[in-house]
Amino acid sequence: MEPPFIGKVALVTGAAAGIGRASALAFAREGAKVVVADVNVEGGEETIALCRALNTDAMFVRCDVSQRDEVERLIALAVDTFGRIDFAHNNAGIEGVQAMLADYPEEVWDRVIEINLKGVWLCMKYEIRHMLKQGGGAIVNTSSVAGLAGSRGVSAYVASKHGIVGITKAAALEYARNGIRVNAICPGTIHTAMIDRFTQGDPQLLAQFAEGEPIGRLGSPEEVANAVIWLCSDKASFVTGATLAVDGGRLA
Repeated sequence: MEPPFIGKVALVTGAAAGIGRASALAFAREGAKVVVADVNVEGGEETIALCRALNTDAMFVRCDVSQRDEVERLIALAVDTFGRIDFAHNNAGIEGVQAMLADYPEEVWDRVIEINLKGVWLCMKYEIRHMLKQGGGAIVNTSSVAGLAGSRGVSAYVASKHGIVGITKAAALEYARNGIRVNAICPGTIHTAMIDRFTQGDPQLLAQFAEGEPIGRLGSPEEVANAVIWLCSDKASFVTGATLAVDGGRLA
């Protein structure tokens, strides 16, 4: 049977590693052509090599999603190369630093908001403009369980991820009758480089993170990618404006 996304094009930001890379590879397995975007050129090139090994076309574009000109160029290159953008996973993000709110560095706050929230807005701005021309599409934004509940010491990250939930709902309502579905995924503790930075290689601390999940383990990037694929598929055709927690039961 032919893969369901044959003839479709998927764009994934923050795809040099972790959830973004897993998402790009999941789209490739489903038959889509994949546009990989990231500021990490080496990691991005590795991702497209892995996509091509799955017998699909893939291209890499270096892009800082906080910069309007770079995002506009990304969308233009994707359309010029593949003719369309059917699916977009706006995943690029950073965690900032760990500090109490009153001590949080202003320059780090600004950078977290610029990449995590403004970056999602800019990507949607240009993705939606093209999707309106082609008659529809599906967008998934990466928020977090920190976008649905508070967390100490990471106020900029929490604010940005709550903002993603809000802008996802607003966009879903604005474009629901244009054939464009917009949803958000809210990962829990997923074993990525971000978690490794938090734990600093301490196996006991990593075990504590795992123990804090009701399911008793950390999630994998591939499990999050599976949720992205479902939200983009026809199986989720009546789903828009949703926030899907992929968190092993943590918020429950």
